[in-house]
Amino acid sequence: MSPRERPRRRHGQRRRERRPRTERVADIMRAAREVFCERGYATASTAEIAARAGVVEGTLYRYFASKRALLMKVVEGFYEPIFADYERELQGVRGTWNRLRFLIWKHLSVIHADPAMCRLIVHELRPSPQYRQSRVFELNRRYTQCTLAIIREGIERGEFHGEVPPRILRDMIFGCAEHHTWAYLRGEGGFSPDEAADAITNLIYRGLARAGERRKVSVAGSVDRLERVVERLEGVTAGRERRRAARRAAEP
Repeated sequence: MSPRERPRRRHGQRRRERRPRTERVADIMRAAREVFCERGYATASTAEIAARAGVVEGTLYRYFASKRALLMKVVEGFYEPIFADYERELQGVRGTWNRLRFLIWKHLSVIHADPAMCRLIVHELRPSPQYRQSRVFELNRRYTQCTLAIIREGIERGEFHGEVPPRILRDMIFGCAEHHTWAYLRGEGGFSPDEAADAITNLIYRGLARAGERRKVSVAGSVDRLERVVERLEGVTAGRERRRAARRAAEP
């Protein structure tokens, strides 16, 4: 083997072992999400992100122009699957109260499931001067437009009065949700997405509904609460039966 052949073979071997671009980008975004959530944007280090992703630091800048650009992509990657589920699941929900409640519950459930990521968005991303020019801002607008659409549909059908501007109602809904979960995002205590969604939905619906519609939702809400109580009781009963069966099976 000539000396000239050896470098070419070693170089060719390195190229064969190199991971595809999509894998490297996915690893970088996964590592960035972990580091941003753990340390916050300001103290997150690109060196640590690169180390967790298994690449050299310079590799990050081959795919992302800056640390801020990487943060934006991480948040986009968080939002996009949520929106896809959000819109698809909403198509199967009927009735204004149910549709409004679903949207509020979904928002609260996302916060409950991933407080670190939501804290990053609320505390680190939104205050940025570049936020309103970002794709993340556009995704968030699309998110809240669903709520505005439901309120407008209720007004058009005569179910809601139109005395309060829909944008004020949107701000009330999402402002209430974020204020209610503020302590949870700081790591203090907990909350129930179901209970909070019921309370916020009833507050908004009853404030907007005409008299006849308020009576309907009051009855429907009572039935819904009773059904959830029954489900919980059935779960408790089933658990007791399983424990009794296990004890009987263990008896000599």
